[in-house]
Amino acid sequence: MKEVFRYLRAELEINVPRTTKKLPYVPSEAEIRRYYEVVWQSRNFQDVILIKLLLYTGARVSELVNIRLEDVDLGQCHIKVISGKGGKDRLVLFPSSFREALALHMEAQRQKGAVYLFESSWKRRYSERGVRKILARYSQQAGMAQPISPHKLR
Repeated sequence: MKEVFRYLRAELEINVPRTTKKLPYVPSEAEIRRYYEVVWQSRNFQDVILIKLLLYTGARVSELVNIRLEDVDLGQCHIKVISGKGGKDRLVLFPSSFREALALHMEAQRQKGAVYLFESSWKRRYSERGVRKILARYSQQAGMAQPISPHKLR
């Protein structure tokens, strides 16, 4: 079928304008440095843990918001991702230097009676959109031209 249309375009001298593809936005080193400074100085411990977990594990946002406290193994430094992309289960690793901070966050969540690793004050897990808004808020505070997407942190 494509060949027929190609032939017709050539025969009738029809020129189909192609849309130009833009290169993706890549933040500069200075912007990334400002972003990390804003995040670390925010004093919002849960946001810092969330962003570090995105950085260290490379987990997708949908996987991150579905992590339960019972899925985290601090002894082995891994997190079980259940029904990730393609409905597959997998293990993601995090550095042992991050274990203590994650343990403190988990203990705080357990004291609140949380089920998920990241829950709001309404006892509901974070939404994917909420995580994207958190990242966009820090991007705005850092004065970046465009917000950093969670995928860029992977």
